[in-house]
Amino acid sequence: MAGAAVLGRLTWLVTEVASTTEETPRVRTLLLDAEGWSNHRAGQHLDVRLTSEDGYQAQRSYSIASAPGELLAITVERLEDGEVSSYLVDEAREGDEFEVRGPIGGYFVWDGADPSPLLLIGGGSGVVPLMAMIRHRAASGSSTPVRLLYSSRTLEDVIYREELDRLQTQPGFEVFHTLTRSQPEGWTGYSRRIDAEILREVAWPAAETPQVFVCGSTRFVDTAADGLVALGYEPESIRTERFGATGS
Repeated sequence: MAGAAVLGRLTWLVTEVASTTEETPRVRTLLLDAEGWSNHRAGQHLDVRLTSEDGYQAQRSYSIASAPGELLAITVERLEDGEVSSYLVDEAREGDEFEVRGPIGGYFVWDGADPSPLLLIGGGSGVVPLMAMIRHRAASGSSTPVRLLYSSRTLEDVIYREELDRLQTQPGFEVFHTLTRSQPEGWTGYSRRIDAEILREVAWPAAETPQVFVCGSTRFVDTAADGLVALGYEPESIRTERFGATGS
């Protein structure tokens, strides 16, 4: 009830699309200029509300992709039956306006204060809130060791691919990719769904008490979380976020 009360106090703000970037054929990032927006924490989300000329409204929640203090950004995957996502990915242009409400959430967040290693596990567009944490680390000059295990269907489906490649040059930041559907010639990453063996090779020993964030489809999250528990991780140390779309 407390969470509902907080949400009820949030105000819908009119935001203008400042720019857009195509991440993959199905995924797009929108930079938003929302006057009056309160600064968010890495890992939080917001609500988007679209209103048609006849008054019909459609609403959807999206993870915030930008680091705290940076221009607000969301990264949206087009769903086959998603009226909001279809508009945001295929139609929204610079200067278009719609409403947002947030920031929302206080559980799935990383502020960078804890120096413990950070283990991020994402499936498909579940990488979005994790990317906000990665960008927060880079922007704040944090030296926290970070490992990202990222599952995608194909190389072309990897969101933020070029940025992740650049960030891997930073000390203490490692990315491990697994492609579940097809792999290009010469591929050296993993080539299957996340399993116990991959987790054992990528994850820090449980004794190092890393901070863990897992985001993706329900099946993906359950597999990753159960696998980490089997490696000795305490269940309460694993923070999870699930979405309804089909994951990798």
